[in-house]
Amino acid sequence: MMRRVVVTGLGTINPLGNDWQTTWNHAKAGKNGLDFITRFQSDTVGMNIAGEIKDFDFSEYFGRKEMRRLDRFSMVALKASDEAIADAGLDFDQLDRDRIGVYFTSGIGGLDTISSEAIKGYAKGYHRISPFFIPTGIINIAAGNIAIRNRLHGIATASVTACAAAANTMGNAFRDIRHGYIDIAITGGTEASVNELGISGFKVMQALSKADDPAKASIPFDLNRSGFVMGEGSASIVLESLDSALARKAPIYAELVGFGSTCDATHITAPDSEGTGAMKCMKIALEDGQVPLDELGYINAHGTSTPLNDRIETLAIKRLFKEHAYDLSISSTKSMTGHLLGASGAIEAIFTIMALKESYIPPTIGFETPDPECDLDYTFNQGKEKTLRYALSNSLGFGGHNATLVFKKWEA
Repeated sequence: MMRRVVVTGLGTINPLGNDWQTTWNHAKAGKNGLDFITRFQSDTVGMNIAGEIKDFDFSEYFGRKEMRRLDRFSMVALKASDEAIADAGLDFDQLDRDRIGVYFTSGIGGLDTISSEAIKGYAKGYHRISPFFIPTGIINIAAGNIAIRNRLHGIATASVTACAAAANTMGNAFRDIRHGYIDIAITGGTEASVNELGISGFKVMQALSKADDPAKASIPFDLNRSGFVMGEGSASIVLESLDSALARKAPIYAELVGFGSTCDATHITAPDSEGTGAMKCMKIALEDGQVPLDELGYINAHGTSTPLNDRIETLAIKRLFKEHAYDLSISSTKSMTGHLLGASGAIEAIFTIMALKESYIPPTIGFETPDPECDLDYTFNQGKEKTLRYALSNSLGFGGHNATLVFKKWEA
């Protein structure tokens, strides 16, 4: 018999806020977390807008000694997971650490470390690179660091599927709890790619927004959208079997009921032109959760603000939901956070969970010009109250990876 899986803890640090409650309050208010780049001289890369973490002292939080052994992507992962663990009220000394897993991922990993050590090796000789280069930069080390910090001995893993990474990883945690392999999972994603190499890499692909105004840079579903805006940060969610949560008298935010994953298998970066993979992914997730199509009320869209993604994701929604597509509330919170790449599925899961909990749809900000091919209800510019029972979050990644999570409002 499959076990029910619930959400008992939330944590995040991202361009909208340094904790989950501030982040959610700012999202409801339609605050723009994007601004001009401060981490480096942006004129060197010809792109000056990003979603950076603000007003957070990493040296105070970690100490300078620990910081030397952590890439920024691991630091934000630890910060987010610390908050989620505290929020869930987890006392690991009172729990079986062998039954607690860490499912945490990234799309790119320690890009600050990779970039700086490559420059050092080229300039000074590769024998001078740091012995911490590999264990600091590899993607799985975020999960490893969280497990080490909390002495958690269950499964520790990272599913790497580009911008679908966090959603895929959370889906794997969901399945392992549901089938009894573990009882609790610390899960989510992290990314820290706002640096010269990360920005330049996406810019030369022509994937980034061409706007020079932060208010008009990430504008999903707007006719004049021109690309995404890079964001950084991490989000962590505690998933737990319902039996475990009830035994601990833990707070329950929502229930995770369905997960779907597919691959377009058509192109290394472009989505399938008919949206078939994304459509099937949503269908699988809804069937997994036994959710009738007409009972879904909200979609947190992948909504990158790229010309192709927004049009094709809209098409996929229409193909699956048909006339009900026009009754759905949709939003792209990337309009406020930017695109957190491998962490995007986790921060957007938090928005989806809180939309259910508070019966409130966060907005897609920055909209000005309608696109006739994007004609659904994207909750432009102003959030709204709406009674919800089911909601889903889409994550679509380079390589054709698609992942969908379906949540249900918690009903005691």
